Amino acid sequence: MAKGHKPRRGSRAYYPRKRARSIVARVRRWPKVDRVVPLGFAGYKVGMVHIVGVEMNKNSPFYGQERVYSATVLEVPPLRVVGVRAYTSSFYGSKALVEVWSPSLPDEIRRVFTVPKKENYFEEQKKKLEELSPKIKEVRLIVSTQPRITGLGKKKPEIFEIPVGGSPQEAVKYALDKLGKEIDITEIFKDGDYIDVIAVSKGKGFQGVVKRFGVMEMPRWHKHRKGHRRIGSVGPQGPSIMFYTPFAGQTGFHQRTEYNKRILKIGEIAKENINPPGGWPHYGLIRTKFVLIEGSVPGAVKRLVKIRMPVRLLKPIDAPKVVYISTQEWPEVKG
Repeated sequence: MAKGHKPRRGSRAYYPRKRARSIVARVRRWPKVDRVVPLGFAGYKVGMVHIVGVEMNKNSPFYGQERVYSATVLEVPPLRVVGVRAYTSSFYGSKALVEVWSPSLPDEIRRVFTVPKKENYFEEQKKKLEELSPKIKEVRLIVSTQPRITGLGKKKPEIFEIPVGGSPQEAVKYALDKLGKEIDITEIFKDGDYIDVIAVSKGKGFQGVVKRFGVMEMPRWHKHRKGHRRIGSVGPQGPSIMFYTPFAGQTGFHQRTEYNKRILKIGEIAKENINPPGGWPHYGLIRTKFVLIEGSVPGAVKRLVKIRMPVRLLKPIDAPKVVYISTQEWPEVKG
């Protein structure tokens, strides 16, 4: 008699599936770039729209024709550079060597950490950074988001690091020049660029195996007295070991990375209003710059999404020419 086969129920990727340690995603890998430019950015998820654009990819069968794209909207206010941190190589990996904080920090920063109050702190650390310049292997900007100027209704900023490309000496010079100033997304990315997005997905709480792993639901009749939305045996009688088995547990709120998403458009709300009548559901109004990213992005509305230069670089193609952005409410269906 032929042996029955069926596909695996549930992916073993990203296991164990437990809650992320922080609601702000952590970037563990950065690409190597020769240009002296920050390697990433961040924005707040607003929602999704569909747009109509003219396909500009010459290899596409729809070249020159209008197509409909689904897109995620991120509000991307400028990031403020509040500090510079230099790293050197050690036996255990990168080690922080010296850091310099801006002498003029905004009041919102005090909601996150204690600001150094030592006199001449900035001059001393800057001099130390210049002296240790030969030992520096990597330079990172310590940046702060500015949620106060967005439509979030939030004051406390997020603070994280973004590496700077190019040689360490050029990166130090660029970082010190940007210290205390703002970085705009147009300085890093442009329309049509590929990016990686890193965010924490929506949390769905404790769920069973049917929703968590896609296990087949058993019939609700005949011999299923112990339940029909559960797994069967967790392992064979011989050998008496338990193989990989799907179990109930935490679903969602996992950190996820999606590679090679394409920027369809970078716009400014002062020049092009994409706010729907009454504002975006669960978000409000976009008040600064925005980015349209092709496809979906992990995370709930208002969640911080980090944008990174791609680590799996693809050949760049022209972005579609955006003709129409749908921001109108759906009409009511009568009858």
